[in-house]
Amino acid sequence: MYMILKAFHTIFAALTISGFLVRGYWMMTGSALLQKRAARIAPHVIDTLFLISGIWLIVALNLAPMQHAWLLAKFAGLIGYIGLGMVAMRFGRTPQIRVIAFVGAVAAFAYIVGVALTKSPMSWIAY
Repeated sequence: MYMILKAFHTIFAALTISGFLVRGYWMMTGSALLQKRAARIAPHVIDTLFLISGIWLIVALNLAPMQHAWLLAKFAGLIGYIGLGMVAMRFGRTPQIRVIAFVGAVAAFAYIVGVALTKSPMSWIAY
């Protein structure tokens, strides 16, 4: 069961960042595709499934988030990713702010991946 859950979580992680990169490109180029219904709905569905699979993994592995610094670091990175992503895609007042937030969100996602692979809050530094 663990391998199936991990595979789903990994697939949704790849879909999440792929979709975010595509939408970021559309945002930077001013593409009308960003306003299409699928581009507005799909990220929420994928991100929800990504989060559910992560929570399911935590439950299946009987992990106590407060006892694992790397898991707390993933949560902190996730909050940063979501916040920066919201600024990049919706709340940034200028194109420059949106691009900076977009780059920050991608960096936060990379940090989360590093934490997941190393099981260390130091992320890629510990690799």
